[in-house]
Amino acid sequence: QVQLVESGGGSVQPGGSLRLSCAASGSIFRFNAIAWYRQAPGQERELVAHSTSGGSTNYADSVKGRFTISRDNAKNTVYLQMNSLKPEDTAVYYCNADIVTRIVPYNAAAYWGQGTQVTVSS
Repeated sequence: QVQLVESGGGSVQPGGSLRLSCAASGSIFRFNAIAWYRQAPGQERELVAHSTSGGSTNYADSVKGRFTISRDNAKNTVYLQMNSLKPEDTAVYYCNADIVTRIVPYNAAAYWGQGTQVTVSS
């Protein structure tokens, strides 16, 4: 059973920084694609950042140049570094990972974290 546990959320003033972590536990062979999503009150969940297994990344236009997605394969952990935070970044942030749990036979599935609240306010 694979679980993703997020941490690092909290309250910060505009212009501040936070680093979200998403640690995977369980029977994990490797990560394929990883992503971070967010959902603000009354709004749909939106993709914030995505990284393929090859390391290609893409970001929502609203966070380009401010957020960075990364991974530490040795620690089975995914990160989202958020700089120059704005009030409109306030949301619950969710990590999502496509995780390979077995090679023979091949088995992979998408998993979600439970979400972590980020609040940007003065």
